[in-house]
Amino acid sequence: MSFVAVAERHARSIVFVALALALAGAVLAVGLPVGLFPQVSFPRVVISLDAGDRPADQTAVLVTRPVEEAIRATPGVLNVRSQTTRGSSQISIDFGWGRDMVAATLNVDSAIAKVLPGLPAGTRYDVRRMDPTVFPIISYALLSDNLSPVALRDVAQYRIVPLLSAIPGLAKIGVQGGEQREIQVEADPHKLDSYGLGFNDVTTALAVANVLQAIGKLEDHNKLYLVISDHTLETLDEIRDVVIRADTAGVVRLRD
Repeated sequence: MSFVAVAERHARSIVFVALALALAGAVLAVGLPVGLFPQVSFPRVVISLDAGDRPADQTAVLVTRPVEEAIRATPGVLNVRSQTTRGSSQISIDFGWGRDMVAATLNVDSAIAKVLPGLPAGTRYDVRRMDPTVFPIISYALLSDNLSPVALRDVAQYRIVPLLSAIPGLAKIGVQGGEQREIQVEADPHKLDSYGLGFNDVTTALAVANVLQAIGKLEDHNKLYLVISDHTLETLDEIRDVVIRADTAGVVRLRD
C-alpha cells in the first residue's frame, strides 16, 4: 500500500494530529520566556587594568606580564589573551564550559590581589564576567570640534549622566574615555633641602589644603540642607600659594 493511499484513508486523523500539534506549539510559544539578553554563562572573565600614564612597553612589563603569570596559576584556566596600550591593559581568560563562573571570577580576583602590591603604585583593576546581562546595551559617543577631552568628560559626567539617571528602569550609568583635569607639581629637591623640607611635606600640605568636607546639616521649613566646606584648589595661583611650612623662621609657600 502506497503512502498516498494511507494518507487518503487516514486524512481526517492526519489533519487532527496536525491541528493538535499546531495548537500545542502556539500555546508553548506564548508561554516561552523571551529576553533581550538571555541568561547565558560564558566561560570567560575580562580584566581591565589602569596603571596611569606610562608607555605601553613599560605597562606590558610592569603590569600585564605579572598579572598574566598570576592568572595562569588559577585552576581551570584554558587560555589567556591580553592587549596592552598606554597605561592600560585588558586581559581575557577562557575557562571550560560548565565551570562555575562565579567561583572562577573570585579566584581571578584573588590572584590579582596577591600581586597588586608588586604592581606600580596607583594601579587599579576591574574583574567582570562575560555576561550579556551586565554589559551596556546603549552607548553614546561625544564628539566636538571646540571642546577639549577634559570638557567633554565634564559634560558627560555632570550634564548627561544626571539626565539619564532620571529615566525609570536604568540600573547603572558609566562614563568612559575622555580626560580628567590634572595638575602636576614638580618640586626642586635642592630648594626643599635648603628649607629643611622633603617631598612628603609638599604632599601633606597639598592634601590638607585641598579638602571638600560635609560639616553639618541645616533644617528649615521642612527642608534639609547639607552644609559643605569647600576648600578645593581650583587655579594654579591657589596651588602656588599653598603654605608648606609656617613657623618663626617664616612662611614657605609652594611657589618658593
